[in-house]
Amino acid sequence: MRHIFSDCELDTDSLTLIRSGRPVVVEPQVFDLIRLLLDNAGRVVTRDEIIETVWKGRIVSDSAISARIAAARKAVGDDGKRQAVIRTVARRGLQWVAQATPDRASQTAPTVQRIRYAPTPEGHQIAYSVTGSGPPVVHSNPVMSTDLDSNGRIPALRETYDAIARQNTFLRFDALGSGASSRDGATFDFDALAEHMKIVADAAGLDRFALHTDSGGCLRAIHFAARYPERVTRLAITGGYVDGRLRRGSPETSEPIRGMIDAGWDAPRSGLASGYLLSYFPEGPLDAVRDIVAAMQGATSRDFALGHRDSINTASVADLLPRVHCPTLIFHARHDAIHPLSEARKMAAGIKGAELVVLETANHMPLPGNAAYPDYLATLLGFLAADDG
Repeated sequence: MRHIFSDCELDTDSLTLIRSGRPVVVEPQVFDLIRLLLDNAGRVVTRDEIIETVWKGRIVSDSAISARIAAARKAVGDDGKRQAVIRTVARRGLQWVAQATPDRASQTAPTVQRIRYAPTPEGHQIAYSVTGSGPPVVHSNPVMSTDLDSNGRIPALRETYDAIARQNTFLRFDALGSGASSRDGATFDFDALAEHMKIVADAAGLDRFALHTDSGGCLRAIHFAARYPERVTRLAITGGYVDGRLRRGSPETSEPIRGMIDAGWDAPRSGLASGYLLSYFPEGPLDAVRDIVAAMQGATSRDFALGHRDSINTASVADLLPRVHCPTLIFHARHDAIHPLSEARKMAAGIKGAELVVLETANHMPLPGNAAYPDYLATLLGFLAADDG
């Protein structure tokens, strides 16, 4: 649920805080403190209650508590002197005093997805959808994992999609060969895939836009940004890489993930297929991983999945990085076992002015329920909120 107070919005579902229309990066304990006080608005919340909820009853110093209170006040635009939102009741605790209104309409009326089609010169049809309003953002996710219909119904993915659509015009699309797009005409050529992205953006009437991309989707996005620099306002990359797995080692190196896809793709609820995705998301949540892999299995064929896997394993965008000129923010998990942090550092060094945010997780990308997710989402939203059009 979203709560509106002062110039802020607190979303307890996506675990995000927005002030004056811009996301605020909030540490998990600070967010939990704000939520605790807001949930008990008007009542004095004692120090013991704060410790029990925020620190799960662990022993904590007075200075740590004071630091979190100060951070909570700063996050909502308050301070210790004004105390217009959070008031200190001497020797008793804290009290939420700002008028807060639950925005139930935003929770009961989820974004309605309308799927449209953009034709290619060869006569194939690329499915796409546009939701939300604000500075435009185009999503480039891995070719083999796109399915507008099923992805939009997975809570772990929908949470991020809806958070972006609340502040941006958000375009997602299915690559040829997957999802609701034509199954013929599929390609693993990244220049061609960049052209397909242009076709979809043109069909949606987007001239200049930000690119939000994750994992192997970064290859298509970087090709596009290098080919059409005048159209890309900014670039956000999560879990990306410069060189594919087989380019980083011996060409004869075994690729166990490909073996799991080959053996398990056509078997519903296959442990092999789930194992493939768990190598990307070892911290889960497990239900989300199962939902995503089931959607991927339904989105495309085993042969397409294997062809895509071969194309990204041998790809490199090293020579394209100097041609990317837009503001670029790169997120990467510190303990990513699929694409090491060194790949993100290589990418950040290759794109002039790029910034790197290291996420404290082993998940290839944070999912809701993962400890790194709230800060990741808030930072991503803040970056995408800028209107560079």
